[in-house]
Amino acid sequence: MPSPRARTAVPPAAPRVFPFRPIQYAQAVGAIGASANVSRLIAPPYDVLDALSKEALLAGGDRNIVAIDLPHIPAKDLGPPEAYRGSAVRLEEWLKDGTLVQRERPAMFCYRETFEFNGKTTRRTGMACTLEVRAFGPAKGGGILPHEQTFSGPKEDRLALMKVTKCQLSPIFGLHQDDQGAAAALLARICDARQPDVTATTADGTRHEVWTIDDDATIAAYQSALAGEDVFIADGHHRYNTTMNYLRELEKAGAVAADHPARRCMFVLVSMSDAGLVIGPTHRVIGGMADYTFHAFAGSVRGELFLTELPEKGEDGLRTIESAMEKGAKKSGKNVLGLYDFASRRAYLATPVEPDPLAFDKRFVAMPHEWRTLDVALCQHLIIEKFCQPLAGGKGKNAEPLKWAFPHSIGEVIDIGAGIERGSGGGKGFVPQLAVIVRPTPLESVRVISRANELMPQKSTFFYPKIATGLFVNPVG
Repeated sequence: MPSPRARTAVPPAAPRVFPFRPIQYAQAVGAIGASANVSRLIAPPYDVLDALSKEALLAGGDRNIVAIDLPHIPAKDLGPPEAYRGSAVRLEEWLKDGTLVQRERPAMFCYRETFEFNGKTTRRTGMACTLEVRAFGPAKGGGILPHEQTFSGPKEDRLALMKVTKCQLSPIFGLHQDDQGAAAALLARICDARQPDVTATTADGTRHEVWTIDDDATIAAYQSALAGEDVFIADGHHRYNTTMNYLRELEKAGAVAADHPARRCMFVLVSMSDAGLVIGPTHRVIGGMADYTFHAFAGSVRGELFLTELPEKGEDGLRTIESAMEKGAKKSGKNVLGLYDFASRRAYLATPVEPDPLAFDKRFVAMPHEWRTLDVALCQHLIIEKFCQPLAGGKGKNAEPLKWAFPHSIGEVIDIGAGIERGSGGGKGFVPQLAVIVRPTPLESVRVISRANELMPQKSTFFYPKIATGLFVNPVG
């Protein structure tokens, strides 16, 4: 189950941003102007990888960071101790033989990703730096604000790995308001001034470019641009929770110095005014419903959802469902979600009878309107909890758990239906029954809901592309 949100007192000061001394691949250190290519060494974050994708990365080079960052699959649960110890041994070996080195002079790193999104070439630019580790919530002058619920299993996995490696292996992806565009303009000037120091291209076609920033004037200018800014966590909620838990365990064991490296957490921060900041959807594929038929489901939602069957069947219906949802939402002024029944291979539009149905649930009446009318909130609390969960069998504490996959595209939904394993779930043993198709969560909703100190359901956003793992490793030991 998602972990509850702790309501904490407002801290006295805002998080500040700092340069740091990361561990990096040797060819990336001292490569200013040389454009070292590390394509064979970096990887996507652990939580989007499966066994096949890990094998593919290691086939391209056995020194790929995935060999350390993903010792146990699936990473949504705690693995065996020897798996994590293996990562620690590997990290030590790579440091000893010079594969990895720690940078001597503290630096920040301008980081640009160039990628294809909805048929257009897009660029997103951020800054890799560190922030003071603080509890979630508003703070004087700016706080660190989450927007999604988390689960215990991934945090246990990441904490076990952090304990043995004494490193934060991948950065948190954070956003900041930047109303005047000062930070975005500074990063653009950095990119325009010279060629990148480090480059890479990942399997999804994304080009990653890094500029090392170690001069005091530019670092001070960036710190000034971030003064007083809230930092919204876009991606990496489990990893930030892990960083907090790691520091908390150190503090329980004894005094932790004010300058201890575990007091800072590595982020890549992106301005909300960055033109390349895009959000994709995270759909749901549900299984594990012993009493499910679409006929039974349709009967249970009568009076709360209008169901409209699309004329196309099978993959054709899935491939047209998003455009049909968009047209339906414009016409009705309501949320329109998509449904796909794997048994009949039929696609449907689902429109709430009421424009704000969660307002009638006492659990959610005090939530911001932006929260209640998110596709993902209706998906979770109306469709899945109210209508899917009862079809799984059992009641209350004895209710059978649903089985999940979280695809980001219609192509992934199709693959899951075909039994093809993806990083989003599916594969052997998973029998998909119902897909719920949602629209991307608007960026403005992330801002409003985070500032209201509320959380969206898990997997509410998919900021694309992912921040690469392996460009920077932050020692916390």
